[in-house]
Amino acid sequence: MTTKTRTKANAKTKPSLSREEYLRMYTQMVRIRNFEDNANQLYLSAKMPGLTHMYSGEEAVAVGICEALKDSDRITSTHRGHGHCVAKGANYNEMFCELLGKKEGYCRGKGGSMHIADQSHGNLGANAIVGGSMGMATGSALRTKLLGKDDVTVCFFGDGATAQGLLYEVMNMAALWHLPVIYACENNGYSEYTKTEEIAAGSITARAEAFGIEAFQVDGQDVLGVNELARKLVARCRNGEGPFFVELMTYRYHGHHVGDINREYYRSKEEETDWKTNRDPIIRLRAWLVDQGLATEDEIESLNNQIKDEAKKAVAYAEAAPYPDTSEVDMHIYAETDPATLRVGG
Repeated sequence: MTTKTRTKANAKTKPSLSREEYLRMYTQMVRIRNFEDNANQLYLSAKMPGLTHMYSGEEAVAVGICEALKDSDRITSTHRGHGHCVAKGANYNEMFCELLGKKEGYCRGKGGSMHIADQSHGNLGANAIVGGSMGMATGSALRTKLLGKDDVTVCFFGDGATAQGLLYEVMNMAALWHLPVIYACENNGYSEYTKTEEIAAGSITARAEAFGIEAFQVDGQDVLGVNELARKLVARCRNGEGPFFVELMTYRYHGHHVGDINREYYRSKEEETDWKTNRDPIIRLRAWLVDQGLATEDEIESLNNQIKDEAKKAVAYAEAAPYPDTSEVDMHIYAETDPATLRVGG
């Protein structure tokens, strides 16, 4: 089986969706970027406990895929999961509250940056274990098939997670049972502090092809190309043609985590500047929107300012929000079962 490579969109790409759909993709990417900028400042100002991993630069992956999904479709995320969460419909207030450990957070402040879940929008949760949600995503897809539903599950993971044996176990099952799951590998070029090419032997897409799974490689900085492919694969999943595997070539602007500041020992500033200047997904879509007459520069600037103001207000809201009461320390640790419903023996 040959890997199918999708070419990147450019100024010649003609609109096939509505103006509102394109503007929503732009809006969602800018919302992710603003969320990350503010989260980074919260950490640097010592207002946020714990650690966090920035998604800036990879926005086209989360938005391109999630905009192809219904609210009832599911995703599983990673330790670098803010972008997936926002793209799947999460609100700023609850997300910032979660980062600051406040009780109005999605997990009542207990999850923090790496464990946000929003099941009301099909987000089964971020996971601090590399590749830890692969089994969850495949199980979600199995549930869909057993119940005769038509929802699709997308499993986001990084290139470093392709070294986890669990991926191959679940891809084998998904292929055998034709499960409606899309394995989305966000290849940002680095597995923590090591180049992907130094830790991943051979082709990443070939690993999925070994199980008879159709695999694609796409420019992860091109939200239009990502969305076009995602829409086709989601439709095919609903038609019983899954699973699929997609390698999305992208780049993280920050270090592996917020404390990874001096990165010159493993990647150059020139490389970072090139990606930010010439391959930024937000800049690219903005230029395309203007070129196609779908928005003016003034309209886009107004939208940018609205989102920036929304994020600023959400941060202030979260800072003022109350912490959970100490009585909640053991809440949601154990399943609450009525003893009267339990049967002993027989």
